[in-house]
Amino acid sequence: MELLKYKARLKRYLRFPIYTVILLLIGSLIVSAVKPMAAAVLISISLIMTIGVFIYYKINLKSFQGTIIEYAVHYGTVQKELLKNFRLPYVLLDSTGRIMWMNKQFSQLVEKNKNYNKSITSIFSEITRESIDHAKSDEFEIHVDYKDRKYLACMHKLDLSEPLLDDKMYMDAEDSKEGLVAILLFDETEIQETKAKVADQAMVASLLYIDNYDEVFEQVENAKQSMLLALIDRKIDKYFGEAEAIVRRLEKDKYLIIFPYKFLKKFEEDKFSLVEDIMGVKMGNEKEITLSIGVGLGSENYQQNAQYAQVAIDLALARGGCQVVVKDGQNVAYYSTHGKEVERSTRVKARVKAQAIRELMESRERIIVMGHTLSDADVLGAAVGVFCAGREIEKPVHIVLDTITSSVRPIVESFTERPDYPDDMFITGEKALSMCNDQTLIMVVDTNRPSRVECPGLLYKNKNVVVIDHHRQLEEVIDNPILSYIEPYASSASEMIAEILQYFSDKITINTTEADAIYAGILIDTNNFMAKTGVRTFEAAAFLRRNGAEVTRVRKMLRENMDTYKARAEVVRNATTFRDVFAISECESDAQLESPTIVGAQAANELLNIVGIKASFVLTSYMDKVYISSRSIDEIDVQAIMRRLGGGGHLNIAGAQIENRGIEEVRRDLEDTIDKMLEEGEIKL
Repeated sequence: MELLKYKARLKRYLRFPIYTVILLLIGSLIVSAVKPMAAAVLISISLIMTIGVFIYYKINLKSFQGTIIEYAVHYGTVQKELLKNFRLPYVLLDSTGRIMWMNKQFSQLVEKNKNYNKSITSIFSEITRESIDHAKSDEFEIHVDYKDRKYLACMHKLDLSEPLLDDKMYMDAEDSKEGLVAILLFDETEIQETKAKVADQAMVASLLYIDNYDEVFEQVENAKQSMLLALIDRKIDKYFGEAEAIVRRLEKDKYLIIFPYKFLKKFEEDKFSLVEDIMGVKMGNEKEITLSIGVGLGSENYQQNAQYAQVAIDLALARGGCQVVVKDGQNVAYYSTHGKEVERSTRVKARVKAQAIRELMESRERIIVMGHTLSDADVLGAAVGVFCAGREIEKPVHIVLDTITSSVRPIVESFTERPDYPDDMFITGEKALSMCNDQTLIMVVDTNRPSRVECPGLLYKNKNVVVIDHHRQLEEVIDNPILSYIEPYASSASEMIAEILQYFSDKITINTTEADAIYAGILIDTNNFMAKTGVRTFEAAAFLRRNGAEVTRVRKMLRENMDTYKARAEVVRNATTFRDVFAISECESDAQLESPTIVGAQAANELLNIVGIKASFVLTSYMDKVYISSRSIDEIDVQAIMRRLGGGGHLNIAGAQIENRGIEEVRRDLEDTIDKMLEEGEIKL
């Protein structure tokens, strides 16, 4: 644009005498109408001026052209010399990335002569054709490395309306049309090194809790307790002392630890081996000592990092303890001791939560309970327990069930066929949405993931949400519940509800049908008390037995039809082994099977009865998703495997739901995940 402006000005300057002569001739014609003699004089003068201007232009044309050319050459030479001697490396590329021209600094940097016309990618692999195309539409910056130095490459398109600065640049018509891309290099090695040093010295806040302090120390003689605590302190101080850490005990079982960021990678590489090492400390204690660590970083201020550490330790405890959670801004990483979870014998937390839940229920007009999609016996058992609690305080309770599967139909019918239960005890998600208002309490049981609930719309319509679950928390959680009771060491949500009912009131009324439903939830999730059972599991079962639960009735209620039994047997028959210790099979979505996912889960349990099998996986394609049911006895953390596939669960019972993938693709993903975890050492055979 500047070139066109100067060109127009030059034309006006050179043509001004001609315009003057033309104006004189026009004036002469006008005057001739009045005074012919005066007009003749003017015309004569105009002709003389015209001849004079023509002779002047003719004589001085070559001299004038030479002056213009000399100026242009001088101007171009100055620009060229400026770029040649520019102290920053500078290079011009064509539209394909081929080097067209480079200045002296660039030539010396890359040790290439000015005739080097290969692709810029041969020098800087980071500069690709895509980045060059991006620079054509907008200025673009990219970091590149060359011979242990770091550079910032600033790329932009050149305007070809300006004259080119070097007649040795080879450009064809297509290149001329596409334009040139200029790259200017800034050496930022020292800047990056300084930034790295500052980042390495950034404060990382962490909290360390001894999960089972009371349980361990009550086993130890008074004389040995101080020695045991000294051993624990020594282990902690030695591990973090190598990282220049500050270790301070806040309480008898809680520590604040601050260390530089540069040591975090070392801790992550050894997967925070302190958690496993501390389990070997013995001083008269039979129980292993377990630790949970929450690490917080990624913020610009220390206070926020400390808050991240608190969130991380809360998450570690909510996942069952005996693990490390690292919260780096919005990213969360988990490190556990093969998924070991810590069972706590104390019921203080259950009593506190029971009283809090009662207060919340009493302050609302109605309660709506829902579990995960394709509700199972555990969801229904927990929901029935909430129904009993609501009846105790005379509050209506509604259970959301959109799909009644064959596994829960006998339990549902045991209530719907009795006239003493309300017709709206079980409702659909649509009905629940119409009933929900600000005075409604939403209780979510047996899941803590918003994408897995029976009616997600309820979570967005009402913020009065209570979560009761026994699955480990993942990154996806229900936002800001007014109360969250998550205990990963519990066998089932039904067990947790049974405990809550014991503290809900002095003498709560539960009839045999309700006790059977809750008992069935525990029975299913523990695989007939063979998996994930603890002292509190049997105490909850004993409470239900005292209230009339009958094992025989529950067993009859949970019986299955012949088609289901045959389908499960077929899944077991078609199972194959992977890496000699993993059993993998697929469950067909037969039209005769009402609940193929339940069949898959049952088959996964059956596969564990095979000698040498440490973990089982059954894949079921159902309702445009692939469901994975995974089981183990104690050696393999199937929850860690499922977490990598987007699922979750427990050490020995876990699952995942995968969309937009075929069953064979999911199987390959599963096998690849197992191989990768074996290679990384997260799974040990």
